[in-house]
Amino acid sequence: MSDIKDATLTPEVRRLHKGMDEVWGNPTGLRALTVVNHTTVGLRFMVTGAIFFLIGGLLAMLIRTQLAFPDNDFMSHEIYNQVFTMHGTVMMFLFAIPILEGLAIYMIPKMIGARDLVCPRLTAFGYYCYLFGGIILASSLILEIAPASGWFMYTPLSSGEYSPGPGSDFWLLGITFVEISALSAGVELVVSILRTRTQGMALHKMPLFAWYILAMALMIVVGFPPLILGSILLELERAAGMPFFEVAGGGDPVLWAHLFWLFGHPEVYIIFLPGAGIVSTLIPVFAGRPIVGYGWVVAAIIIMGFVSFGLWVHHMFTLGIPQLALAFFSAASMLVAIPTGIQIFVWLSTLWLGRPRMTLPMLWIVGFLIIFVLGGLTGVMLALVPFNWQVHDTHFVVAHMHYVLVGGMLFPLMAGLYYWLPQVSGRMPSERLGKWSFWLIFLGFNVTFLVMHWTGLLGMRRRVFTYDTAMGWDIYNLISSVGGFMMSAGVALLILDIVLHFRFGKKAPQNPWGADTLEWAMPKPPTAYNFVSLPAVETRHPLWEKPELSRTIYEGEHGLNTIDHGRRETWGSDALTGKLRETVHLPSNSWWPLFSSLALAVVCVSLLVRVYWLAAVAVLVGVVLLLRWSWENGAHPGKAPEASMAPTEPPLHYHTMNGPGVWCMSVSHLANGSLYLSLLFGWFYLWVVAPEWQMPETSPLSMPLLVAAGAALTLGTLLLAKVVRRLRRREGSGLGLMMHLAGGLGTLQTLLIVAVMWLAGLAPTETAHDATLFVALCYVLILAGLGAVLCILQGLRVGYGYVSVEAPLEPVVVLRLWYYNLVVYWSLFVAIWVLPTVLGGGA
Repeated sequence: MSDIKDATLTPEVRRLHKGMDEVWGNPTGLRALTVVNHTTVGLRFMVTGAIFFLIGGLLAMLIRTQLAFPDNDFMSHEIYNQVFTMHGTVMMFLFAIPILEGLAIYMIPKMIGARDLVCPRLTAFGYYCYLFGGIILASSLILEIAPASGWFMYTPLSSGEYSPGPGSDFWLLGITFVEISALSAGVELVVSILRTRTQGMALHKMPLFAWYILAMALMIVVGFPPLILGSILLELERAAGMPFFEVAGGGDPVLWAHLFWLFGHPEVYIIFLPGAGIVSTLIPVFAGRPIVGYGWVVAAIIIMGFVSFGLWVHHMFTLGIPQLALAFFSAASMLVAIPTGIQIFVWLSTLWLGRPRMTLPMLWIVGFLIIFVLGGLTGVMLALVPFNWQVHDTHFVVAHMHYVLVGGMLFPLMAGLYYWLPQVSGRMPSERLGKWSFWLIFLGFNVTFLVMHWTGLLGMRRRVFTYDTAMGWDIYNLISSVGGFMMSAGVALLILDIVLHFRFGKKAPQNPWGADTLEWAMPKPPTAYNFVSLPAVETRHPLWEKPELSRTIYEGEHGLNTIDHGRRETWGSDALTGKLRETVHLPSNSWWPLFSSLALAVVCVSLLVRVYWLAAVAVLVGVVLLLRWSWENGAHPGKAPEASMAPTEPPLHYHTMNGPGVWCMSVSHLANGSLYLSLLFGWFYLWVVAPEWQMPETSPLSMPLLVAAGAALTLGTLLLAKVVRRLRRREGSGLGLMMHLAGGLGTLQTLLIVAVMWLAGLAPTETAHDATLFVALCYVLILAGLGAVLCILQGLRVGYGYVSVEAPLEPVVVLRLWYYNLVVYWSLFVAIWVLPTVLGGGA
């Protein structure tokens, strides 16, 4: 059979497909903005990311034009700095991460045998945050007020004194908005991979691509909050005068470098891991054999994820770091080569023991292996402190970064594009145009950046916008610029190839590459529901061992093969074993993600133009919209029809006490905890390192009020824990009253924290000490208010019958939040009151 759509279906199966289309189908017209299906949203991410890639590439060509000749006046110094900053910002924040997340959003459910991600509306919300944040950031270029301090926004260059215009504000607010999108996708992907794999797909039987995306998503969840915190602090300094990074006020500009690179270095591996996942997926297919050392690859992924968080200081070797720290981070920077080397040897071994087919996707894989290995070698060189001091901030570093990022991400991404293109279009790519595009990009890339190593060794700094011919850089810069335009020609040919592909490409057979993973068991293009029935999978290579699986899935011979209830459903499985635990009831299309992200966009724009009353109103509207969105959840009839499950099928997830919502809350706390620990790091860093840090003799905070607020939080947490224990025993009497009582205790905590702040008399615009205390108290205030509101809403939902002994999931989710609040509050109390008092001087 060339395509499973050609199969002869019985009338019953045809009715099943029709019903699936009615329940899962995407609306058209204006209502297309409500679509939450992962296939559509993933494609939107990738298309938007590709557009930003073209914008970033255009900016790169402007840079190469300026540097092609000495004493060139093609651009002024001010415009060049804006272009330089926005090129790096667009490529790192608006292209690399979003397009890889889009690929993961598109592919992961198909690979793990699910019909959608676990929180489809969150996926759509993340896309709109990305789109609006990207538009806001890119609009600064059109207005000629783009940021000009470099894509890493080092202070004090990016502070109000040295960057007085709105350019830095565009960067800080736009990037924070985009980071919300990344975190949304990160949480979504972690929980979906762990909890919605199809029946029997144990953790050690997952496709390797899912392992790579799981590591990437966890790294996003932990690695992005430090930058979000840094952006908030710097914006508060610029807009309100809080001196977090100003030495005279007790701050330290090096704190920004720490917060940025706590995000920035893991991001390099966040970008690399999906690319390596594509390589680990494609090489076995085109080698015609399973990958050598599956377990070794998984171990390498995990080790790389952990080690990557211990390397951030190697970007700061020239900032005056103590020698012991230099030695530690230098060794750690070389250590990360071990898990990378394991993967490279596994790939080469798989090719050696198989029978490789040099198809178009494999051509891009070979290009990746060459370029990435070269980039890795220069990375080991930069890990050596003396050499790093010599070439820091030169074109050598720029060349290394492009070899690692373009080699480690762009080339595998192009391989994946050609490999999965038949998945999207149902047509095969053009080998001839594809190869021409590859060679132009491969040769153009090496001509551009190989020469830049030499200009860096000759001393050319990365932010030089013009130079004298006596420097001896002329010919090398001209060669780099020629290579850049050659690479651009290859990208143009790539775009032409893809456009022609959808019109003239040959029809693809069902499994055109002879692949082993489940995404090739679906129709092409895929339906909105992926699989009309969900198969049990007991092997890593289902399509190699059961080639008939495509047909049996399409003919409805597996699980969840009914649709008369009108619900969108997928399996919920055990995180380790893949054993079925529940039926996950997924929400359908909705306006809430769009409206909520629009409210946040208004907040962002209002802060940019300093209309703070409008920002406050938009925040209030956004909170109301998000709470209204949360109301339409669980057993709410507006989500989808409620009906009993067949005796042979697991219960709906909100009839259990460990559904995916509990996992989403727990993974969200990883991000929340990373933000909080970054704040604690900033507190202790300034306390210990900042030369002008001022610690008052006695604490301005009222200890009795702080203890009273903590007591209210503790009592509320104990009450909620009792509620959950009673629900486990199926005791529901007084449930609504207890939830309201817990909400009252949360409200009391909130009011007490407000009283602490009111009576403290803090001067956050005068000292970094008071500014940090102010931000820390605002953080626990927000947590307290959120906990109180959610408990009150739970009490109301009990009255409507949405929460009960039969639907007990939501109080468990809220209890997780209160547990987190409890840990944060008392640890912060120790940090800002107990320790300063005990060690001498108040807080």
